[in-house]
Amino acid sequence: MARIDASPTTEQLQDLLLESPGFTEFLLGLVTISASMLGGREPVLCAITVERDGGPSTVASSTDKARRLDEKQYAFDDGPCLTALRHQHRVLIDDLQGNGRWAGYARAVHGEGIRSVLAVPIQTDPSSRAALNCYAYAPGTFDDAMTVAVQEHAETISKTLRLALRLHVPEPYPEHLRSALQSRAVVDAAISLIMLHNRCGRDRAMELLQIAARDSNRRLHEIATDILHTSSPPGPTPPSGSSTSSRTPDE
Repeated sequence: MARIDASPTTEQLQDLLLESPGFTEFLLGLVTISASMLGGREPVLCAITVERDGGPSTVASSTDKARRLDEKQYAFDDGPCLTALRHQHRVLIDDLQGNGRWAGYARAVHGEGIRSVLAVPIQTDPSSRAALNCYAYAPGTFDDAMTVAVQEHAETISKTLRLALRLHVPEPYPEHLRSALQSRAVVDAAISLIMLHNRCGRDRAMELLQIAARDSNRRLHEIATDILHTSSPPGPTPPSGSSTSSRTPDE
């Protein structure tokens, strides 16, 4: 199940918006956070698609697989996520391989191992449309509680997405920049999770991430990726000579 109590705060979403140099970077950070927060015992892959009237689509994906799953739908010009985007209603598929509505799409993505799909619209301004697309490996992953969690998450990110659409013109970006932008998004998403977990500001969260990278002699991006996969953000380092077991609740 999703970590229903782990929703980004308004302040964290505003920080992501203010510190993202462009719309694409913002959307990559937003979708990476979404995948991490909605995933529980089983991973959830996410993509966010945004369309403006008369403009190109902007698609951000939490993983390369999520990107391929979305792009296959565009190749067919049909699919559960495009339907949620265009008609602005929820689409839930308990088992994609047994679904006759999108049989062609199901065959095309059979090798990806995805069985459950949930796509929900994200409310935006009248001149644009957006949807959050979620994929899972096991059939029936999106039960009632999980579906509610995804819909609530879409509502949470809606306001900040509307602000981003007003501040930034969605721009296509060269393929060779995709990995660099995704790396930045992973670090930003990990920082947001550390802030949420430790109830601290962005500077302190970044400091904790840097300490974890230094202590393990690994790159910042590698530590951030581990945090998103395990949902175990680093916490404050106990003072020298102290142990958590010896502390009183008031310390």
